[in-house]
Amino acid sequence: MATWSAPGKVFLFGEHAVVYGKPGVAMAIRPRVAVTVRRVKNPAPVRSPYIDECFRSTGVQGSVYIRSQLPSSSGLGSSAAVTTATLAAISDEFGLGFTKDEIAERAFAIEKKVQNGRASPTDTYVTTFGGIVLITKGSKRRLPPQSLHLVIGNTLVPHSTAKMVEHVAQMHQKHPAIVNPIMDSIGAVTTQAIKCMNKPQQLGHCMDVNNALLEALGVGHPALSKLVLTARAAGAFGAKVTGAGGGGCMVALCPKHAKNWVAGAMDATGAKSIITTIDTTGIRKEKDG
Repeated sequence: MATWSAPGKVFLFGEHAVVYGKPGVAMAIRPRVAVTVRRVKNPAPVRSPYIDECFRSTGVQGSVYIRSQLPSSSGLGSSAAVTTATLAAISDEFGLGFTKDEIAERAFAIEKKVQNGRASPTDTYVTTFGGIVLITKGSKRRLPPQSLHLVIGNTLVPHSTAKMVEHVAQMHQKHPAIVNPIMDSIGAVTTQAIKCMNKPQQLGHCMDVNNALLEALGVGHPALSKLVLTARAAGAFGAKVTGAGGGGCMVALCPKHAKNWVAGAMDATGAKSIITTIDTTGIRKEKDG
């Protein structure tokens, strides 16, 4: 058997705007998903369409065991992590010899098929390679790693990425004169943020501005707003929605000494916090058993 794991991810800047050609910044985070694949002749059926497609696309059969630290459907890239870790474990167990590039490409194709064409290559790329990634008009480039102290707040409010993307698309179609300048501003904030990745106070301010622009696009939620304001009041440098919005998660950038306080303040609202930082490894082989 072979066990591989993959990290989750957060969007630090530029979600939604990347769909319209603006830059975005995503980062792999420490919570991971581990997948064990064992070669068997008659495997039990799997409930995950992502894992089913991993086996179908590689033409092999095996059993699967998953251990996840990532909440599903929360905007933290759990499906991408499951898919890339499963492909890596299949490649190892069956001697297929996939490179990281091949795993990222195959995982994106699987996500795209399962999600009816709405998947982004960002999640699968970030979870495969780790680190901080700049996305610009279809190209991806890893940025120098930064030791950012993050607290993620999960509202526990379910959301649909597809619905949020469709909502923004409809707004863009109906009100281009309003939405285009917002997208331009998100792109400008992302560009500014890249210049101050090692200056947490300035970076936090950029997060606050990005969050206001996302709310202007209509992808906020009262539970997200409550957590963003709670994090700032508890000492975060800045906080914003991460991912599609409409529920799911937000992320706060904190001073090292304040991250536990920020997490506690979030938990006191009924949310679930995760204290985390950058993962620079991406997919990795784990000890079996």
